[in-house]
Amino acid sequence: MRWGTERRLEFIESRLFWEGMVNRAHISDTFGISSQQASADFARYMELAPGNTAYDRSRKGYIAAEGFRPVLSQPDAGRYLAQLRLVGDGAVPVDDIDLPLPPFDVVPGPVRRIEAGVLRAMLTAIRRHLAVEVLYQSMSKPEPSWRWIAPHALAHDGFRWHARAFCEKDRAFKDFVLARTREMRATRATSAAPAADLAWSERVRVIMGPHPGLSEGQRKAIESDYAMTGGVSVVDVRRCFLWYFLKRFGLDVDARQRRPQDQHIVLLNDEDVLAALAGGRTDG
Repeated sequence: MRWGTERRLEFIESRLFWEGMVNRAHISDTFGISSQQASADFARYMELAPGNTAYDRSRKGYIAAEGFRPVLSQPDAGRYLAQLRLVGDGAVPVDDIDLPLPPFDVVPGPVRRIEAGVLRAMLTAIRRHLAVEVLYQSMSKPEPSWRWIAPHALAHDGFRWHARAFCEKDRAFKDFVLARTREMRATRATSAAPAADLAWSERVRVIMGPHPGLSEGQRKAIESDYAMTGGVSVVDVRRCFLWYFLKRFGLDVDARQRRPQDQHIVLLNDEDVLAALAGGRTDG
């Protein structure tokens, strides 16, 4: 099957699953094909998935049958909701989404502006294994300063984008917030080896469970919400992400001392996590 045909058939199936109906105009408008080609695509889909759909004259389109079962791809709720998030954040125009969107909104946050030139230079340095000289504003210093860093990866802490890089000034691997990089003026070869960034390569197992103060019904709701198995959720976190992870979920303090209505989950392996965290934060 050609890629274009496969993409259109997946589109048909996706619309049937999420919207319950799809017609020729949907395919023609999305892919810029003729109605005759769209009809041929429907015929092909019904050959691949007999019984999944039928034509509804009143709605002038194909509807999902009661026993509809996807055959081309497994629908992913996370991917669908991620598209809503991208549109809500303004990262993707609504016209670029294949599916009609329901009424929705996203809690707004402050805009973190990253210069395209800064990101491009970081990507080039990562790809070519270079060090780059940057004017960076650290939160531990009152004024920005020039320093050489050798980035080897990009990282997102849930709120901000960082460059994970070796800092030649501090002789350590650290996180540099892209939005705090003011200027860049030179590049050179670097001997810093990404494999030496142990805080990046090592992972810490974080084990979480419902707050012990929750009722039985509340506990079950939290177990379902966090996809827990046996009342436990296990997440492997890069060691350099650990502080961000704990702070994001309110686990950077003793969660059991907070009201269960405010703090739904707690750490179950505190000692191991705190030992891994003892190395300290690595932000620039």
